Amino acid sequence: MSASVSKSARAQPNLTPILDMVFQLITFFILVTNFKTNEIDRHMELPAVGTARPVKADGLLLLMVNINDRGQFTVFNKPQTDEQMAGYIESHAEADRMAARRMDRNFTGGKDLPTTVVIRADRNTPFQKLHDALLLCHANHYRNFVFRTAIGGRAAGAAAD
Repeated sequence: MSASVSKSARAQPNLTPILDMVFQLITFFILVTNFKTNEIDRHMELPAVGTARPVKADGLLLLMVNINDRGQFTVFNKPQTDEQMAGYIESHAEADRMAARRMDRNFTGGKDLPTTVVIRADRNTPFQKLHDALLLCHANHYRNFVFRTAIGGRAAGAAAD
């Protein structure tokens, strides 16, 4: 007697493990994507400093400030006016305040922000623009600064508090 499969009994694959794996891969790639690298203006020629050391950002919060050789602030490689840059830093500071409140329940709005500000200025940037950027960041309660420089063609950082 031969075995026959009835038409009502059909094999259907279990898609749950496949969907679980796809979801985990999507989550992994979202978590490891670094959007901060898009904020770097690669057209700038950084000043060379012999005693700079690599950037050590203890916190996860970073703010990139780029100033090109004409003294223009750039965000995502697009020149910004001084007013646009002030708005950008103020909105970034508000987002950092919210993040700081999530990390520390005792954080109040008037405290210094735990964010590290990375300042990348072209070697031909007028000092006044660099000073204006520091004052703008300081007015928004940023106190940790890192100045990016170049050592023998490599980018490095020099920390300042």
